[in-house]
Amino acid sequence: MLTKINLLFIGDIVGEDALPFLKENLDKIKTKYKSNIVVVNGENIKEGKGITETEANFLFNIGVSVITTGNHVWDNWKARPLLSKDSRVIRPLNYPPNNPGFGYTIVDIEPGVNIAIMQLQGRIFMSPIDCPFRTADHFLKSIREKTENIFVDFHAETTSEKIAMGWYLDGRVSAVVGTHTHIQTADAQILPNGTAYLSDVGMTGPYNSVLGMSKDVSIKRMLLQTPQKFELATGDLKISGVHIQIDNLTHQAMSIQPFVYPDFQRVAFV
Repeated sequence: MLTKINLLFIGDIVGEDALPFLKENLDKIKTKYKSNIVVVNGENIKEGKGITETEANFLFNIGVSVITTGNHVWDNWKARPLLSKDSRVIRPLNYPPNNPGFGYTIVDIEPGVNIAIMQLQGRIFMSPIDCPFRTADHFLKSIREKTENIFVDFHAETTSEKIAMGWYLDGRVSAVVGTHTHIQTADAQILPNGTAYLSDVGMTGPYNSVLGMSKDVSIKRMLLQTPQKFELATGDLKISGVHIQIDNLTHQAMSIQPFVYPDFQRVAFV
């Protein structure tokens, strides 16, 4: 039986142009980290807002097991039928009842080895939906009856809410990784009770941009303080992600390693 789970989580994919680039490079990243399971956040794929069955099938065909989403998945009505019928595409668990979709799914990696992928959404500077902390409490008991390997995508705006969730779930899940803000943070760690934590995994898409959006349009929004037509950026594609190794016996994280591919060209400090 597999004793270690090597989970690869790819950060928020922005725009359809990122998909061929991910396809071209995913196998070499999987090989480097000996990945058993690949999870991606896909809430920004379709023209920057949401995901449809076309993009989801593309990802599944290149080896992705689960797609997480977030608040922007609701901006594209074509995402709703997908959320309703495919449990491999999940949305935050703490949206009110009667919204379509699944808040977690369980993946069998091999006989006797499985992992739950769960998503929650924060509330600070976001929609006032149900409490993510209490929602986690409510569902974790039933999830842990099926598997104690649990990965959480916490889709939230502020680092304070994210790290609070990390501490809250420390020892009860294997990993808590933040999404939504598109900038990879430098705080990867394993918390005292064995939960891997990272405030934000970062973005997969055009880095010649402001969070995937055209620089000119974004700067104009800042200068004029009025709405501008959303326009995706192009060029300088990168894949942002994190590798987490989980002990299948203790269900605790053994290591966490964020990455950006290809690496940034860094200017040395003088």
